Amino acid sequence: MADQKKMVAEITSMEEDFAKWYTDVCRKAELIEYTSVKGCMVIRPYGYAIWENIQKQLDKMFKDLGHENVCMPMFIPESLLNKEKDHVEGFAPEVAWVTHGGSEKLEERLCVRPTSETLFCEHYKAIVQSYRDLPKLYNQWVSVVRWEKTTRPFLRSREFLWQEGHTIHATAEEAQAETVQMLNVYADFCENYLAMPVIKGVKTAKERFAGAEDTYTIEALMHDGKALQSGTSHYFGDGFARAFDIQFTDKDNQLKYPYQTSWGVTTRLIGAIIMTHGDDSGLILPPKIAPTQVMVIPIAAHKAGVIEKAEEVCARLKVFCRAGIDTTDNSPGWKFAQYEMKGVPLRLEIGPKDIEKNQCVLVRRDNREKIFVSLDDLETEIPKALDAVQQGLYDAALARRANMTYAASTFDELKDIADNKPGFIKAMWCGDRACEDKLKEEAGVTSRCIPFEQEHIGDTCVCCGKPATKMLYWGKAY
Repeated sequence: MADQKKMVAEITSMEEDFAKWYTDVCRKAELIEYTSVKGCMVIRPYGYAIWENIQKQLDKMFKDLGHENVCMPMFIPESLLNKEKDHVEGFAPEVAWVTHGGSEKLEERLCVRPTSETLFCEHYKAIVQSYRDLPKLYNQWVSVVRWEKTTRPFLRSREFLWQEGHTIHATAEEAQAETVQMLNVYADFCENYLAMPVIKGVKTAKERFAGAEDTYTIEALMHDGKALQSGTSHYFGDGFARAFDIQFTDKDNQLKYPYQTSWGVTTRLIGAIIMTHGDDSGLILPPKIAPTQVMVIPIAAHKAGVIEKAEEVCARLKVFCRAGIDTTDNSPGWKFAQYEMKGVPLRLEIGPKDIEKNQCVLVRRDNREKIFVSLDDLETEIPKALDAVQQGLYDAALARRANMTYAASTFDELKDIADNKPGFIKAMWCGDRACEDKLKEEAGVTSRCIPFEQEHIGDTCVCCGKPATKMLYWGKAY
């Protein structure tokens, strides 16, 4: 028990070393374990349960909009990948190749799927002939491989899980509307389910997805002031269709090229949850995606009737929420620390004195507030408490982002903020790639997005002083 207590306590503080704090939480909350292949992790049951809850909700949202799930192959022939020049050049540094099948060298190298645009294009060419075949609204839940040099659990791994939406449409207008719609789905999910406020916007040409005409993004701000790209949606125009010679006969009996989109989020969202809401005690999970929303802890469990009452309460809770109970012989103090570390939103304590008073004690994970609740009112009070934790996490993250968002009107001002004040920096930009490059090289910031909600904070570019065209969010990022 002493060793277990020590394990619970051994989380590096955020202030001391944020990166170490993050990896401590990932491992000690039993989300992941490392493997013998650098950048490839075991997602343990608790971590995978979080992903399952993310997946379940997003899958419903996609299907409510008419999308169907499919599954493409893991391997892409090199000749197929090479059909779209910009796309292959964008992914070339990260591609893992299969060169042998058993002991025989393959006639053509196979790429291990880094993304599936080319596979979908090959499939579309086989199944789309007429306007009656459009649109196709597809999604897949798969793993992909990108050979990253610097890796970190969930945030940047060589193999990761994601959902990958792909759609094809008769008109540019339909495809553009789909691209924006799916970005809004991601933003809604992040804010209402993950309690994570995001900035919606479009990427600059430099940061655009390889082969896309436009890339839309949601950007979140982590506890340490770094940005995290949390979801993207891409409009391809008809570029891929032309590269793969996908054509359909339209209503006017003319052959035309269709328009495509793709959009995705990954297990990186679990990293975002950790770094948005966590504290020095470990994880804090939003109730809507927490594997266990309420953990029942019997107090003085050795006394007659306590375990039985706690199990009765847990059974009632399971009717309307995800509840668990810990009846092990670990001390209540150890259990409190353990489930705090694992981020369980509510702890329900019940002991002999509570039973006498027909009550229990609820403890919120986000602010540790204690609430005494009558056992007669569990069905109404616990959902209220869970909603309060969910809203409290969002409000705290939103306030933190506001406190860590700055405006700069000159290069020196922006550089000073970037050097000394972690967070988002709002600044005007002329649209010139050279200025974007200079800000990265000399101030260490990248363009996060051109927000849909524009603000006028000056007339001139923060870098060169020429007339500005857009306000951008800049920052250091994962």
